[in-house]
Amino acid sequence: MIGSQLRPHVGRIADPLVNRLLAWGVTPNAVTLTGTAGVVAAALVFFPQGRFLVGTLVITVFVLTDTIDGALARKRGISSAFGGWLDSTCDRIADGAVFGALALWYDDRSQVLTAVTLFVLVSSQVISYEKARAEGVGLTCDVGIMDRPARLILALAATGLTGFGVPDELLAGALWVLAVLSFVTVVQRALEVKKQAELAAR
Repeated sequence: MIGSQLRPHVGRIADPLVNRLLAWGVTPNAVTLTGTAGVVAAALVFFPQGRFLVGTLVITVFVLTDTIDGALARKRGISSAFGGWLDSTCDRIADGAVFGALALWYDDRSQVLTAVTLFVLVSSQVISYEKARAEGVGLTCDVGIMDRPARLILALAATGLTGFGVPDELLAGALWVLAVLSFVTVVQRALEVKKQAELAAR
């Protein structure tokens, strides 16, 4: 999955910042909450106004905290179940804000694209829930073409380029691709859990 491939590279780039936060005594949970608040605020302030370039840049900066908080926790030796839960919960809030803000942008422009964006929002939550629920019953669910990093990279690349002046059709196309691949991922994860459950029942 894209997330596991990118995380080591991003981690190396962010390592100096992690060391500085460690020296300042900043906690991983504080980083998680700050990053989420930044994503939510930037998405809801800039995207509904069509200010995609500045919104994308600010969101991207705060999204990087998704790697920083984990690295900071490991260096402090304080990784916890609550920290993992908080990180996952905040990811859902941030995703909801990004796609909810895009839906607000399309609200008085295109009912179809508003619906497509809301579908991406809901399916992104379902994809994450599938994994969490599978783990809750002792199974794994790491399959799927459209994990969170892939979803954010595609969405933010499209909004950023739109902010640069690329025609709006690029963002619309990206949302359609996200909708289709998110649906595929929901099905992939459902089939994977079904297969594991049947094997476990034998």
